[in-house]
Amino acid sequence: APPFSLKDVSGNVYSSSRFAGKPTVINFFATWCPSCREEIPGFVEVYNRHKDKGFELIGISLDTDTRGNLPGFLAGNRIEYRILYGDLATAKAYGGVTSIPTTFFIGRDGKIRNVVLGAIGEDEFDREVRKLF
Repeated sequence: APPFSLKDVSGNVYSSSRFAGKPTVINFFATWCPSCREEIPGFVEVYNRHKDKGFELIGISLDTDTRGNLPGFLAGNRIEYRILYGDLATAKAYGGVTSIPTTFFIGRDGKIRNVVLGAIGEDEFDREVRKLF
């Protein structure tokens, strides 16, 4: 998986090296995207189920004009996994993310194991996450 360093909503820089050796999912999304909003409750459930086993879930927001909505969006959806502000360079590094949501499943070895374009349901998401352990 391509490396990145991006800021979170508090302005802290988060480097992808922090999840090295961990089963990780990276989800490119935007707050205005209906299908992105649909899949988030399932992401919250699956994250809470697996986080104690070292699972990392990173949301990369591709909001531009709507960036100011992100903190309220996180609170309103009870999102506890890490959310970062994305940029064009990171989207390009991941194959030119052209539609959202796009979700990357990354093994402990740092290799991308699967990519899902479009929304993913909670059951399918959980199955894909369990394959990373």
